[in-house]
Amino acid sequence: MARRIPRWLARAPIPLYRHGLGRLLGRRLLMLEHRGRRSGLPRYVVLEVADREPGCLFIASGHGQDSQWFRNLRADPHVRVWTGPQRGVPARATVLTGEETRQRLEIYRRRHRRAAAALGRTLDIPELRDTGPLPADVDARLPLVRLDLGEG
Repeated sequence: MARRIPRWLARAPIPLYRHGLGRLLGRRLLMLEHRGRRSGLPRYVVLEVADREPGCLFIASGHGQDSQWFRNLRADPHVRVWTGPQRGVPARATVLTGEETRQRLEIYRRRHRRAAAALGRTLDIPELRDTGPLPADVDARLPLVRLDLGEG
């Protein structure tokens, strides 16, 4: 699994997004608002955008299926997204299948070779660092989520 960064550092960008300054962080990051699966309270996390298509964004759970935000959106897929100048856009989260995950990671690996290599080192998925086939269990180790924007 991914190495944990300090909580204060992971949460540091959240006030920027809340104050409409998310565009300063570029298009590779987003803030995701999701609901706590037990409390129902809004929760926030800043994540990297792994890929984008018109009307949707793709994000990865570097801590696998145990990540709190990942578990929360499986319980309630209705989320809101802040990215660049966009603020609080309703979206629907869908966890990709194993084959969809492999296809998206292949695209990510081609488009962002250095980032994929760094991600592979951090997550101990050496196949992300080369051009060989991805492991069959890559979706369990690095689940991907599609955010369909405008579908709240």
